[in-house]
Amino acid sequence: MKKIINPLEKADQGSRRFRYIKLCIFFSGLSVFAQLYLFQPMLPMAAEHFNVSVGDTSLLVSSSTIGMALGLLFFAFKADSYSRKGLMTFSLISSALLTIISTWIPSLSLLIAIGICKGFVVSGVSAVALAYLTEEVSVAVIGAAISMYLSGNTIGGMSGRILATILAGEFGWRNAVLVIGIESFILGAIFWKLFPESNFFNPQKTDYHLKVKQMKFFLTNPYMLRLYLIAALLMGVFVSVYNYLTFRLEAQPFSLSHFIIAFIFLMYIFGVFGTMAVGRLSKRFPANTILKCAILCMVAGALLLLSKNLYLLIFGLGLFTFSFFAAHTMASQMAALYAKRGKSSATSIYWLFYYFGSSILGSGTGYLLHSYSWNTFIAFLVVAVLIALLLATANTSPKAKKI
Repeated sequence: MKKIINPLEKADQGSRRFRYIKLCIFFSGLSVFAQLYLFQPMLPMAAEHFNVSVGDTSLLVSSSTIGMALGLLFFAFKADSYSRKGLMTFSLISSALLTIISTWIPSLSLLIAIGICKGFVVSGVSAVALAYLTEEVSVAVIGAAISMYLSGNTIGGMSGRILATILAGEFGWRNAVLVIGIESFILGAIFWKLFPESNFFNPQKTDYHLKVKQMKFFLTNPYMLRLYLIAALLMGVFVSVYNYLTFRLEAQPFSLSHFIIAFIFLMYIFGVFGTMAVGRLSKRFPANTILKCAILCMVAGALLLLSKNLYLLIFGLGLFTFSFFAAHTMASQMAALYAKRGKSSATSIYWLFYYFGSSILGSGTGYLLHSYSWNTFIAFLVVAVLIALLLATANTSPKAKKI
């Protein structure tokens, strides 16, 4: 006998609704992160095309993450005022159209401006995706749904970079942008058609006074502020490495082709392993101990990037990537667990620092690399990671306070 689905029941394993939610939430993560870091592997081509410095072209990546940070701040207040599906569909379709439009923009400054707009609109997905899953999916399978979303994020970031590098090398960077824009538009259209509407959420007015009070508490709390600064530093360092490693690998002594460099981004797979490792280790060891060990391993990985031996450098990149995702997963969990109330405010600020770190350090280190050497660049990044380690060391004993 066929089971009758009650619309008031949350989506569960085996149901058509749950299958559609998993598929579409994966596609949303795929689209967002393919677009967000689209220009990262093509920075050398853009620098040559526009005849500008490394730091100037890095603004093509940083502009999107600045827009993302601003969008997350806006949606921290306004996300609950809109339909979940409506907001996510608008974000995916409009960002894809902006990516497609980017193909014909002749000016670097206009491309950067479009990047800010694209980051802002696409943040609508990140702002409500996890909230939608916790509202609409059964507790028994919510872990699987969230894993699918995070997998989409990671695979989107990785595949977008690989595809962009290969396409740009074969057909030019503008055609690479066009293909990824069209792909993202198709994913957005599938999402609009198949993603189920919310059954357990109705748009509501924002309590601005409460939101401001919560954010003020977290920003003035030493424990949380240290976690936010750790997020900013580690993400800034991580993006800096992936922004400029292409320049390093194209130059002597490596002189690698764009096709080979594309597959360097497969190192993102180690990020998935890092996230999984934290899930297991957190049952056996204190959270802050895991965070400090992960940060130390990031230092080791970064130092190996100084090597002129390609195999050692790739091993260092794998260790660095694994350690970053482990540290980021642990820090974000610590921030969420510390906040007994106002979790959405606590996590919104975390993401705000995370993306601002990506934007500021991601571009700033480009100017450093342009003016000095790869060794100076890596030395600066190691110092930034060591500052994060000092902040983590100071966070040994959280004392929760009421908001």
